[in-house]
Amino acid sequence: MRRRVTLGFAALRAAALGALVLLVWNPTAARVEAGGAPPLVLLDASLSMAGHGGRWHDALDTARALAQGGVIWRFGERVAGFDTLPPTDGASRLAPALDAAAARSGPVTVVSDGAIADLADIPPDLARRARIVVVPRTPFFDAFVSAIDGPRRVSSGDTLRLRVTYGVGGMRDARGGMRKATLAVTLEGRRLVSSVAPLPDSGIVSTELTLPASRIPHPGWTVLDVRLEGVSDSEPRDDARLFVLEVSPQPSVVLLASPPDWETRFLARTLEDVARVPVRTFVEAEPGRSRWRDGATLEGRAPSEVARAVAGAALVIEAGDPALVGRFSPKGAVLLWLSSRRLDGDWYAQPPPSGLSPLAGALAGVAWDSLPPATSLAELAPDSPTSVALVARLARRGPPRPMVTLSEHAGARHAAIAAGGLYRWAFRGGASGEAYRALVAGLVDWLLTQGAGSRQLVLPVTYEVPNGMPLLWRWTGSGAPRDVVLSLALEHTPRVDTLRFDAGGRAELRLPPGVYRYGASGGEGADRGVVAVDAYSGGWLTGVALRDRWWLFAVAIAAFTAEWAWRRREGLP
Repeated sequence: MRRRVTLGFAALRAAALGALVLLVWNPTAARVEAGGAPPLVLLDASLSMAGHGGRWHDALDTARALAQGGVIWRFGERVAGFDTLPPTDGASRLAPALDAAAARSGPVTVVSDGAIADLADIPPDLARRARIVVVPRTPFFDAFVSAIDGPRRVSSGDTLRLRVTYGVGGMRDARGGMRKATLAVTLEGRRLVSSVAPLPDSGIVSTELTLPASRIPHPGWTVLDVRLEGVSDSEPRDDARLFVLEVSPQPSVVLLASPPDWETRFLARTLEDVARVPVRTFVEAEPGRSRWRDGATLEGRAPSEVARAVAGAALVIEAGDPALVGRFSPKGAVLLWLSSRRLDGDWYAQPPPSGLSPLAGALAGVAWDSLPPATSLAELAPDSPTSVALVARLARRGPPRPMVTLSEHAGARHAAIAAGGLYRWAFRGGASGEAYRALVAGLVDWLLTQGAGSRQLVLPVTYEVPNGMPLLWRWTGSGAPRDVVLSLALEHTPRVDTLRFDAGGRAELRLPPGVYRYGASGGEGADRGVVAVDAYSGGWLTGVALRDRWWLFAVAIAAFTAEWAWRRREGLP
C-alpha cells in the first residue's frame, strides 16, 4: 500500500519550483555589505531617467539609501561627481564607471532604469562585482523614428532616396488602436513628400521615401525634418528626426565604371566621404554597348544624359574599358583608372625617391610598410610633362615603376592610376584605410583646382546626433592638430566654441538641441556647413541578469534532491 504525500514533500517541491520560477523570471536584487570601505553607488544620469515614464527622483532616493553616507557617482555618456541636477547625457555607458570603480575597494551598486547601452560588452568579472538595482520606467505606448540613411550630397537633378527606420514600443491602450501613420518629409514648414506608414505591433521596420532634389528650394546645406504624423503617443520628442544634406546645381564629380567592380565601388564610397561634393556614378555592365545605368538605382540612362553629366562635371573619372577615353568630352579634370595590359604580381607602393610629388603633403603620414600590395600594374606611357606621384616595386625588389601620375593638358589637370586591387587598402581598414582615403582626397584636391578637402581644417564626423551626445569632429588640415575657433548660429543667435583636438585629430562639442550653421576660423571658405542636435535621445531597454547568483541554482538542486531522497525512503515513486 502506497503512502500519501505529506506536507514535507509539498514544501520541498514548492521550494524547488519557486527557485526555478525565480530563475526564469530573473528579477534583480541588491545589498550593501557592512564593514570595510564605504559603499559606492553608480547612479544612471541619462536622459531616459528623466524622460516620459522615467523615475529620476525615485532613483535619487534609492541611491542615497544604498550609499548609506558613502560615495555616489553619476554615469551616462561619461562619469561625473554626484549632484541632483536633471540628467543631460544621451546614453548610459556603464563600462567607464565600472572601470573607475575597480580602483576602489568595497561594494559597488548600480541604480538604473535598465537602458544600459554597453551592458553586453562589459567584461564578466567587472560586471559581477556590481549589484544592479533597476528602477523601471512606467510603461507607455510610443511610436518613434529611429534612423535615417541617405546620400549627404546630391545635385539638383538627382532623385533623393531616404531609408527611414521607425517603430513602436509598449502596449496600445483602448483608444490607441492605431495601425497606420504618415511619414512626412518637410523643409522649413513646407511638406516635400509623404507616405502611409503601417505601424508594426512591436519592434522596428524600414521604408524608403523618394523625392526629386529639385523640390528643395535653395542649393547648399539644408536640414530635412522626417516625422511620424497621425500617432497619439506619450513621448512626442522621438516622433521626428533631422537629416542634413547638401544640394548643388550640378554634380561636381562623375564616375564612369565600365564594367563596375570592387575598385569602382570602394572609390565611389570614398569619394562621397572625402570630396565634399556631389558624386554621380554611371555603370556599364557590358563595355562598349552604351547601355548605361545609374549607379545608385540601376535605372537605365540614355548615352545623351551621361554625356551631359560628363560635360557639366568638374572632374570625370573613367575606370575600366580603355575605349571610354574619347567616347565623351570632359571639360574639366580627368582621372583615368587603367585596367588593360596589367602585369599581375605583388606590387608594393612607395613614394617616388625625389619626394617632389604634388601629393607628398597629403601622403606624408602614410605607413607604407603596412599597406597590402596591389595585385597588378599597367604600363604607363612616358610623357615629359608628367610627374610621378607614386611608384611600385614588384615583390619590393624590382625597379620602381609609375603607379600614379599627374599631368596638365590645355589647362585641365589629368591623373592616371595604373594599379589594380587598391580597394584592399580600404577593405582592410586601419592604417591602410586611412592611406586609401588620403590618396583619393589628395588626388581630388589636386584635380579640382579649388581644392575639396585639404583647404579645410575640420569636418564633422556625424552631421546629426541625439540629444545629450557630443558632435564629433576630425582634423583635416595640414600639420599637427591645433585648436580651432568655431562660430555657430542657432536661429540667428551667434555662439562661439573652441574645438580642442586630441593626438588622434578628434574633438567633441556638446550643444543643446537645434540646427546650427558653423564656420571655422582659419579655413578658406570651405569650412562651413550645418550640423544638428535632435530632440530625440538614444537608448534601449535591456535585461539585468539574476542567473549569476549561484545559490539560487543550489536551492533548486538541493530541494529536488531532498524530495527524491525522501520519496525513496517513504517508498513513493
